[in-house]
Amino acid sequence: MTYCIEGLDPAQFRNFFTMPKADLAAHRATLQSAPSSRGFACRVSLEDAAEGEELLLVHHVHHAVETPYRSAFAIFIRRDALATARFVDECPAIFEDRPIALRGYDGSGYLLAARLAIAGTSDKTIREMFADPAIAYLDAHNAAHGCFAARVHRHD
Repeated sequence: MTYCIEGLDPAQFRNFFTMPKADLAAHRATLQSAPSSRGFACRVSLEDAAEGEELLLVHHVHHAVETPYRSAFAIFIRRDALATARFVDECPAIFEDRPIALRGYDGSGYLLAARLAIAGTSDKTIREMFADPAIAYLDAHNAAHGCFAARVHRHD
């Protein structure tokens, strides 16, 4: 069994970086600088931003399903994140150095299982969850803050 972890498409966030503050606020968004080089993971590049790097903080619907499990939260996007990160059968560093909550959904968007992957166990936990053929995809979240980290799907 193989899996793929992908960042978000940067095109959907480009316009935010040139918007006036009032327009950003209308979209539940702000621009800010990363105060440190850890803890501000970009959902496009799946990398922590460097200290001082410009970030978009935006309200994002990450589980856009027509079920009670529809979900949204704040995410960070680095201004310089121009390409979607893609990891096949491996986890990005942002999964390996912090606890990650994994939520397994069926093809209709209903939650079937949830597990906590402590630092260094994300790959093992993802594989264990995908052992259940009813799980179509996983949503990964930073366990402490609850924010969406990335989508994990089966890969052929």
